Amino acid sequence: MISINVTKTLNTADGVLNAEFIIEICNGEFLTLFGPSGAGKTTLMRMISGLETPSSGVIEVDGEVWFDKSKKINLPPQKRSIGFVFQDYALFPTMSVRENLLFAAETAEQKQGVDELIAMVELENLANRLPSTLSGGQKQRVALARALVRHPKILLLDEPLSALDPSMRQKLQNELTQIHTKMGVTTLLVSHDIAETVKLSDRLASIEKGRIAKIANPLEFFSAHALSGKLQLIAEVLKIEEDTPVYIVTLLAGSSVIRTVASQEEASLLRVGEHAVISTKAFNPILMPIYHATKEKMSHI
Repeated sequence: MISINVTKTLNTADGVLNAEFIIEICNGEFLTLFGPSGAGKTTLMRMISGLETPSSGVIEVDGEVWFDKSKKINLPPQKRSIGFVFQDYALFPTMSVRENLLFAAETAEQKQGVDELIAMVELENLANRLPSTLSGGQKQRVALARALVRHPKILLLDEPLSALDPSMRQKLQNELTQIHTKMGVTTLLVSHDIAETVKLSDRLASIEKGRIAKIANPLEFFSAHALSGKLQLIAEVLKIEEDTPVYIVTLLAGSSVIRTVASQEEASLLRVGEHAVISTKAFNPILMPIYHATKEKMSHI
């Protein structure tokens, strides 16, 4: 069991944010941290890893205290049993695939398991290649395998697939599922991708303004909104254009681009790059940010 109860003062684009995160995560669980940019998702992950220090509170993993402000306990990252996969891979450029993994190993047993991990991510034929000769998807597989070398208690994934093309992203999602099932490592994922979140996660923690607003099954979170329209789609906002007295909003739902009219009030709630719910009532589309729609649903419970 992972128990987290910490605070952190964050300097954001909207000013100072006094974040507070309280959550318990079960061993072997796959949990996704979901929410708008700047909400504190990556900060929470970095505090768990020891890369950032909370202002106060406690982090305890399987009975071992990793951080306790009152007792002046703060284990350094190398003393915490974590594997961290970043967006930028962070591979050693002068080391081969195998050498990158061997460098992460601490014991003879871990070194012996390197070839098994390379096989698990299907890179046996590339084991002696340098990172510069690999594709983005191959580099991400190396980074994932390296993060698992020490058999960590927690695997932290900070939007690891965001830079990949859709087909490679889907393939690595499948591999992540298989690896998680096989190794049973507790996994935390930061993601803005709804399909990815639903596909991979046991639970979703919705983070807003430095708080965990809701913890739910991903399907429950994304499908059961208060909006009563007969049709509901979740789409990414691509563009918002003023066309007085209304606004034209361009969205991406799956592989389809949708353009619709929004009022000034609706448009003011939307942000390019974030997700919105498109709902229809009597063929009139209604637009609402997905986080706002979830709040509306909760207010009707």
